Amino acid sequence: MKILHFVAFILLVIGGLNWLLVGAFGWDIGALFGGMSALVSRAIYVLVGLAAIWEVVTHKGNCKMCGTPGAMM
Repeated sequence: MKILHFVAFILLVIGGLNWLLVGAFGWDIGALFGGMSALVSRAIYVLVGLAAIWEVVTHKGNCKMCGTPGAMM
């Protein structure tokens, strides 16, 4: 399960950086692969979305602060 967490984390970093580029410069990483109409771009967006869902579902078990009873934020 650690490898899934690592892959999901990397995909979330890629997604976060993409949103930073869209917000700051109006430039989308998906445009490199042909935009939303390209299968590669759509696959990347789907993988980033699935990674986010995976991290939300498994967060408590992976997070040292959330998994520890009595830990404060």
